Amino acid sequence: MAVHFGTDGIRGHAYEEITVDLAYRLGRAVGETFDVPVFVGYDTRESSPVLAAAVLAGLADVGAVAHNLGVFTTPGVAVIAQRRAGAGIVVSASHNPFYDNGLKVLGVGGGKLDVRTERAVEDALNAAPGPGRATFADVAVDATAEREYAEHLRDLVPGDLSGLHLVLDCANGAASHVAHQLFEGTGARVTTIHDTPNGTNINLDCGSTHPDDLRATVVRLGADLGLAFDGDADRLIAVDARGTLRNGDDLAVLFSIEGQARGELDGVVVTVMSNLGLRRALRERGVEIVETDVGDRNILAALEERSWNFGAEQSGHLIFRHMSPTGDGLLTGMLVADMVARFGPLADQCDAAWERVPQDLINIASSEYDDFAVREMFDDECRQRNVASGDVRLLIRPSGTEPLVRVMVEALDGSFVTNFTTRVRTHFFGAPSGPA
Repeated sequence: MAVHFGTDGIRGHAYEEITVDLAYRLGRAVGETFDVPVFVGYDTRESSPVLAAAVLAGLADVGAVAHNLGVFTTPGVAVIAQRRAGAGIVVSASHNPFYDNGLKVLGVGGGKLDVRTERAVEDALNAAPGPGRATFADVAVDATAEREYAEHLRDLVPGDLSGLHLVLDCANGAASHVAHQLFEGTGARVTTIHDTPNGTNINLDCGSTHPDDLRATVVRLGADLGLAFDGDADRLIAVDARGTLRNGDDLAVLFSIEGQARGELDGVVVTVMSNLGLRRALRERGVEIVETDVGDRNILAALEERSWNFGAEQSGHLIFRHMSPTGDGLLTGMLVADMVARFGPLADQCDAAWERVPQDLINIASSEYDDFAVREMFDDECRQRNVASGDVRLLIRPSGTEPLVRVMVEALDGSFVTNFTTRVRTHFFGAPSGPA
């Protein structure tokens, strides 16, 4: 069966869908498609070193120049590929549990693949032979790359953060190897949690998708700011000193306002998931907004098309195109901390900048989803309340990484959101409950 790339490479259960054979053939395919050095990095899940060894073997077997970066963040691989004029392969399933894994290809210079190149890699992958052997030779890790990446980030954000106490949640992922030293180098007082990966605890009740422990730690320690990364550290969620979660929408508003004040903002690219309050706040300030489907790849494409520099996803992918070839959670975290050092508490900045519109998201198994029922409940709620179309929004989209349908609703009237989501949860799950 032919393999095709999804919204973020190839992802699935390790050793079942993401097999050693597939990893090896991908290595061969990339080596045949690109005539440049290829840099391979991987996250901390137990299957990643095995799959990365297969990738490196595939590259070597077609004569490609391959470099093993070891445990490395996805944006870090992109930066090294950019700085060393190469391509990249990342073995990671990002925010997914440890038993999943994925294979992502970065083009020459570390950017996303264009459609033509992606198809060329797919064709080469599907035509490639398997490894014909069960074990692969070890490839020495490039010991200079991590320092080069960290120094690059400090060059981008050279500010003094010595007045701040930061708490970093590394998700027991790829950031665990670099985050503490990087932020400590800014002069900040740094407390790090979930930075002891064991192969099975990546993203487990921690990181950007599970920030409760970070929130509690920030409040308990009286810290100024909490920063949560995901497994491959390409996204960031912040926690202010009150313990309030500040997602990509909060940060997008703040960075847009600062960019506009500096005269450096042409416009902002957001996704369909971005909160209605963000749109209202930016339009009131005369900021042009372009909306794309979910996915940092779509944001990057829109930015490149317009030669704009900034785009953001609610989930914490923030892209500073003039600084990095892809979204980078560590870079975003440093920029947020620098903003707090210069302008004061994150909570005060967010409160002054915008007002979030009530929003809720429900994840429903694809096999159980009934589109007609959901839309009928929404239309009925609108009729009962005589709601204006511009005051409420329903978004239904299949997940690009999991067998789920995501139902998002938002409205100026919070009771609309509560009533609608209660009806949906009762219909699909049998009883009303908290956010899915």
